[in-house]
Order: sequence, then structure tokens, then C-alpha cells
Amino acid sequence: MRLSGVFIALCMVLIAGSLGLILYLTFGFARLEAAVIAVAALTGLMLVNAVTTRTRDHTDLGDKIAGLSRGTADLARQVAEIGRRVATVEAEVTLASNRAHAAIEPVSAEIEKLGALVEQLAGSVAAHENALVLMVDQSAPDPQPAAPAAPTAPDKLPAAAPPECGDANAETVSQGPLKDMTRDDIESVLRNAVEAGRVDLYLQPIVTLPQRKVRYYEAMTRLRTEAGDVLMPSDYLGYAERSGLMPTIDNLLLLRCVQVVRRLAAKNRDIGLFCDVAGASLLDADFVPDFSEFMNANRTLAPSLVLEFSQASVRAMGPLEHESLAGLVDLGFRFSMDQVSDLRIEPRELAGRGFRFVKIPAALLLNRVATGSDIHPADLSDLLGRFGIDLIAATVEREATVVDLLDFDIRFGQGSLFSPPRPVRADVLQGLSEAPRPEESAPRGQQVASLPRDPPAAFPDLAAGRERTGGVAQLARGYVRRA
Repeated sequence: MRLSGVFIALCMVLIAGSLGLILYLTFGFARLEAAVIAVAALTGLMLVNAVTTRTRDHTDLGDKIAGLSRGTADLARQVAEIGRRVATVEAEVTLASNRAHAAIEPVSAEIEKLGALVEQLAGSVAAHENALVLMVDQSAPDPQPAAPAAPTAPDKLPAAAPPECGDANAETVSQGPLKDMTRDDIESVLRNAVEAGRVDLYLQPIVTLPQRKVRYYEAMTRLRTEAGDVLMPSDYLGYAERSGLMPTIDNLLLLRCVQVVRRLAAKNRDIGLFCDVAGASLLDADFVPDFSEFMNANRTLAPSLVLEFSQASVRAMGPLEHESLAGLVDLGFRFSMDQVSDLRIEPRELAGRGFRFVKIPAALLLNRVATGSDIHPADLSDLLGRFGIDLIAATVEREATVVDLLDFDIRFGQGSLFSPPRPVRADVLQGLSEAPRPEESAPRGQQVASLPRDPPAAFPDLAAGRERTGGVAQLARGYVRRA
């Protein structure tokens, strides 16, 4: 454009100069006149060129604007077509989704009904099995002495689980205080211990990881014989369930747990107590009404009291047990599942029944024994947490175990590493039962006994364990003494 403009200007100058020269030489015009005419001609040529150029530019600009308008209109048509297609696809997706939901809803309803029927069937089978066992025991003939010529070895009974049938006076293989005693003698010893009130309460802390601050205590029962021998649950549990003593033991345990929780709640509401309840007690016709009434009367303690059931008991629960648990959930109580032997756990089902804790042995979590599940133990804490369930690692006995558990994001631990179970003194329980409740005002001149801030000097092991179990443990040290 620039070269062509220069060329046109040069041509106009040559034309104007040639015109002036012709007028001067040929027609005899004066030089001034010829020059004026040449300048006028140059000016005219410049005006003509400017008008022509402006007209051409306007024409080109109009063509470009028209092309842009046509492109914009075409783009608008394409956008409209795309919008129409998107709307059609959305309508088809919505229709397909509605059809899928309509097809799935009946199947889901049928599956839920089948699940409920299976649960009812399992409960009925368990109830019938228990009834058959009782019938077999009641109809068992009296044992006959063995013939001298052909002596036979007596059946052996495990301490924690007496046999369902056979000789009622068979001996046990217990290695504890009940060694070499018959079943009838064992049940008599247990009954005497319960009737005499020789049921001791033990507490073991549950600590946070890695801070090792006491967050909960687990309450445990131990029976004592007349000779003063301590009976562990593995020694008497099976016999107590068989002889119907577990509801009475659970009643005593619950009463003492409520007493301890009241005192702990008065000092620190962040401390809770786990109370173990036998699943068989929920089937006892005398235990359940009193149990429900007692828990209803103490529903204000629900945030601090957790009822604990074994995995076997949870799996064996039928409609009656589920109804009892549902009533407790309505009162605000929470549950824990312990004695886990395998990781075939359904978190959604447990959460729906009010379970907020699952206690699993550390060896099972660390794959030191068979897990029995497709769930990797490292993912179990996160999986349970999605349903509001906290995982507690039990039976922690070594520091190396704690280090491994931290890699699994486990928040709570329990075991002899932090503190073994320690008994609550009988005089302390007596004082608790006689002390006024926190919500009641003490008579003038009297005060509710407070827990000591420091462990007594007579219990050096408690003082030494302060760093291991955290500062909150001092809330219950007034109750415990050396095992």
C-alpha cells in the first residue's frame, strides 16, 4: 500500500508538471500562470485519488462487516443446535435414571424383607437351640458308676464353656482355683460367691494414641471364693451362664458402674466407662424389665456409660435382644463390641444398632493372626470411622505394638502396657452407694467424698504409671488399689 501510494503521488506530480510545461512552451503561458495551473491540476488529481480511495475502503469494510454478520449468524445457529442436542441427551439420561430406580426399588424392598426374615429366622433358631439344650440337660439321667472291670475316664469340661450335654458331675480341666472340681461344685462355689457379695469390680484404662491420655475405663468383674482365690471370667463365665447367675452378676456390675460413673462425671465429663453385659442376660425374663427401668432412671449418664457385648453375643442376637438394644438407643446409650475373633464386620449394621466402638486385639489388627476378612486391617479404622464407630486396639502389651498401630490411624488403645486391671476397693463402693448423687445437695456439714488428685503413697505403681496413662487417670485412682 505504501509503495503504490508513493507511485501514484509521483505520477500525479509528473502529470501536473507536464501540463504546466506544455502550457508554457506550447501555448505561450507565462511561467507563473503555467505553475498555478500545474498546482491546481495536482490538487485536483489528489482530491480525485482521495475520494476514490475512500470509496474503495468503504466498500471493502462493508464486505468484511457483511461476512462477519454471516459468520455470527452461522455460529448462533450452531450454538442453538448444540443446546437442543444437550437438552435431548439430558432428557434421555433422566428417563434412563428413572427407569433404573423404578426397576431397583422393588428389588431393594425384597432384599430388605429377606434380610429381616433371615434375622428373625436366626433368632428363632438360636432360641430353639437354647431350649433344646435346656431340655436335654433337664432330661439327662443320673450318672451311673463305671464298672470296675472297664473303667472309663470322666469327661473333661473347659472352665469357660461347660459342655451342653453329658455327665452333670463331670470334672473340669481348669488350671485355676476351680481345678479338679465337678460342675455342680463349681456352680455352688459361684452361687455362694454371688450371694455373699464377693463380686469385685476392676477398672482398666482406655487411652488415646499417641498421647496416652485416659479417655475411658473398662469395668470388669472378678469373683472370690471363700478361701480368697480370685476367679477370672475365663474360669466362671460359662458356668455362670449355664446356672443362670449372669443376670445377677450383670445387675451388680451395672449398679457399681453407675456409682463410679457418677463420681467420674462429677470430676470430669470427658471420662467414660465401658460396662460389659452378657448377651444371655438380655433373654432373661426377670433381668430385662429391671434392667430397662434401671437404665431409664439413669439415662442422664448415657453420654458417659457404654454397654459392651462380645462379638459372639452380637451375632447370636435375635429379635428380643434387638428390641432391648433399640430401647436403650432411644435413651441415648451407646454400645461397644469386643472379643472380636475375626474381621467379618458390617459397620453399617453395627452403627444402625447403636454401636459406636469396636474393640479388636492388636495381634489381629497387625495381621499376626488370621483376619478372616477381605478388609485390610490398615483400612479398618477409616472404614469404621465413616459410620461413626471408633476402633480400639485391645491387649496392647509392647511399645513396638503401639508404633505399628499408629500407622493404622488407630485413636484408642487398651492393655497391660498402659495399665493392668486394678480392683476397686469395697469400702470405696460402699462410700459411693451412701454418698448423695451429684444432682442432690449434700446435707449441711457434709460433703461428697472427692477423688484424690495424686495416687496414695501406698500405691507406688500407680504413681509410676502416671506418665504412661496421662493426667486424667487420677480421676479414678481413688477407687483402685494394687492387684
